[in-house]
Amino acid sequence: MVGVERVNLRGSIEMLSFRFAGTFLMGLLLLAGGVASPTAATAGEWPSEKQCKKLKDADVITTGWCVAITRRKGNCLGCHMAMVNPWPEGFPPGGNVGPPLVAMKSRFESKEALRAHIYDPTVRNPNTSMPPFGKHRLLSDKQIDQIVEWLWTI
Repeated sequence: MVGVERVNLRGSIEMLSFRFAGTFLMGLLLLAGGVASPTAATAGEWPSEKQCKKLKDADVITTGWCVAITRRKGNCLGCHMAMVNPWPEGFPPGGNVGPPLVAMKSRFESKEALRAHIYDPTVRNPNTSMPPFGKHRLLSDKQIDQIVEWLWTI
């Protein structure tokens, strides 16, 4: 819970709490980032996991999305919420174990830094619960690159 102290009219300090401050801030980020930055899905919708299996010759950003959402591959949405619009119909919400996948360009100084984090997040945070997708060969280098290209658009 996030809180702010303020002095009321009687001169005593009271604590204002904001239980949903994180949700509010993520909504603001979605409005600020989602409206201004184009994504691969601006012309249509993001494919579901089932639709991803049928895609042939998709662009690298859509392929990155597909690798990220596929439960037998990246499964990023098992732990993270992704701020994409429109959200695929019937698609389960993302997780809340890891930070939301939003404003990636402001969180990582370069695509290389983002890639390094996905490859082995224990370099930046030894106590992370995020698996080292590259180091443990859970994903190929190409798949990590595809995820990075998709993440760089959100």
